Amino acid sequence: MELSSKFFGELSTTELYEILKARSEIFVVEQHCVYQDLDDVDYRSLHIFYTAGGKVTAYLRAFIKDEDSKTIQLGRVLTVQHGHGLGGMILKEGIKKAAEKLNAGRLYIEAQSYATGFYQRQGFAVCSDEFMEDGIPHVQMELTI
Repeated sequence: MELSSKFFGELSTTELYEILKARSEIFVVEQHCVYQDLDDVDYRSLHIFYTAGGKVTAYLRAFIKDEDSKTIQLGRVLTVQHGHGLGGMILKEGIKKAAEKLNAGRLYIEAQSYATGFYQRQGFAVCSDEFMEDGIPHVQMELTI
């Protein structure tokens, strides 16, 4: 398994295709959520992902939410292969790469409510009431680096 962290312009067309395919597989097909995944945020994001055999197995993106407070938002966190520890691995790498490449002082995520324990294990804390996004309950979470 190979880890990559690349800004949009550094991605090959194959890498971009595999990222978008994995995001569609998880967020549209598996979670039955019809939404516009291609939101132009990818252009200004750092894409962090694991591949095996040329296929994306885990992914997240990181982008500047607030430059003044050095807040970086993580999103589109996914694993294609569940139950193998890839989620924790990609989240740890995302935190590390956000600090290294985006000078993060604080991380922010809008987490699906059922996954709060997953993020809390990495130090994130809930900082909002529950809200609905695309028909799925979410909460805002933060981590100071």
